[in-house]
Amino acid sequence: MAEFDFDTARRWARFDPLRTLTRRSDDELPFVNPSLIGGQGLLLDTSVYIDQMQDRSPQILDDLIAQRQVNHSTVAIQELMHTVGALNPSDARTASVIDVIGRQIKAMPPHRIFAPDTDVLGRAALLSGILCRLQGYEKDGKLRALQDCVMFLQAQKLGLVVLTANVGDYDILLQLVPTGRALFYRRK
Repeated sequence: MAEFDFDTARRWARFDPLRTLTRRSDDELPFVNPSLIGGQGLLLDTSVYIDQMQDRSPQILDDLIAQRQVNHSTVAIQELMHTVGALNPSDARTASVIDVIGRQIKAMPPHRIFAPDTDVLGRAALLSGILCRLQGYEKDGKLRALQDCVMFLQAQKLGLVVLTANVGDYDILLQLVPTGRALFYRRK
């Protein structure tokens, strides 16, 4: 395992604007575009899996996923498995939801699943701390921010683009780390 370099990570955090950031307008953000389906490989945010499982993914999203190299993060697997654990076993719908999540995870090719390394985890923790302080995130938002930061920086390190419906949080991350990449879509 690589050693984490605290001083380098701390210097990396020089982008801290020391003020709350606001979400930009949609026309300033990279949304999926039918004329630009080709491009960099994708790292799917958990929102993509959820929208596909709930039949909320627009056709353009399905077209994009069919055309680009699709990669998966252990962060998304972790979030999906959290859902499995949080579901009420006595609810009649639980078994079918768990089955759908299981099929989704089993469909991920092992050679396209990536785990964040120590550098990504350390920098993501720092970035999420800055994000939580600047944006005033409370308890629930703090864990979500950490997971988003890990996936965002993991994609950056792998040379991938995060595909997500989470416009608000990832727009702020793009403002903090402009060298990162995210591609947005709207649910149907």
